[in-house]
Amino acid sequence: MTTVRARDIDALVVGVSLLGSGGGGDASSFTHVLRQRLGDGEIVLHPPAALGDARTVPVGMVGATSVFAEKLPSGGELRSAVMAVARWTGEAPEAVMAVEAAGLNGVTALVAALDLGLPYLDADLTGRALPRLDQSTWAALGRPVAPAALCEPAGQTVVVADTDATGLERTLRAVLGEVGGWAGLALSAAPAHAAATDACTGTLGRALELGRAHGALRMMAESAEVAEAFGGRALADGRIYDITRHGTAAGYAGASVTVLDRCGAVVRLEAENEFLLALVDGEPVASCPDLLCVLDRRTARPLAVDAVRRGDEVLVVVLPAPPWWAEHGHLDLVGPSAFGLDCPPLLLGATS
Repeated sequence: MTTVRARDIDALVVGVSLLGSGGGGDASSFTHVLRQRLGDGEIVLHPPAALGDARTVPVGMVGATSVFAEKLPSGGELRSAVMAVARWTGEAPEAVMAVEAAGLNGVTALVAALDLGLPYLDADLTGRALPRLDQSTWAALGRPVAPAALCEPAGQTVVVADTDATGLERTLRAVLGEVGGWAGLALSAAPAHAAATDACTGTLGRALELGRAHGALRMMAESAEVAEAFGGRALADGRIYDITRHGTAAGYAGASVTVLDRCGAVVRLEAENEFLLALVDGEPVASCPDLLCVLDRRTARPLAVDAVRRGDEVLVVVLPAPPWWAEHGHLDLVGPSAFGLDCPPLLLGATS
């Protein structure tokens, strides 16, 4: 089984950032906490079969994690949320998994497992960064997510006893607006073995592989070389010419990013929290749930949607989506139309 040690953290951060597709929050903001918790030890990334019937709680940070600098974490938000669910149900947690093993939450769920002294299940409910709880595998399958608990940095804890994923999403957004913008979340527990069919498996293992592939790249690697190392396809190698930021009907911040490729093509990326759709000379060529990644041209490190700037030299690559969404027939929840974009999903390897 795959293990994570202190020496793996830098690679892990790059990997979960790639799975963030420009979103998911800054994974590096929690790396010092993970290093401290790990010390000279390790954490095992268990597959579902290894944990059997262990009651496994999905956890993660939700809300505007960009405000960490203004409202600092206490360090106990996820532990408190997990224990609140345990008190409500009367059933002790036996393992932890991530709600979303990408971006920031690719790191925080590991910290929660270490703090609680519980095994970590290498599975999550999205397989990549997605902005809403109703865009999760459990929501797609109609699985219960409650009772769920939300704990904010000052210690206030809210338990939502009975609702579906859509209702929980609405409740969380209302609460977050009153408690400073972000909090730790724990969902209802489920047997670990159920993740084999009800969740995206091996996500952190994939992140670690991507991070190690990045570490083996030379500086200023060619776009095709980078795409091959990551198991994807190159879309552009050029300079960001323009960025137009705007609001969306759903209330999120949106952006259109124009990249002038060195070969003369014009590449436009449509984004909200994550990069969602790529067009080359006006023709759609790639979309979510595949991972659209904008990389620094020199280092090939992924850049966040809110971090790209006009004049940046970048590579644009697309990596394969977590297979769960296509295999289970739920691309409508995570494809362009789920974000108000009039385009069918355009996936690597798909046939028309």
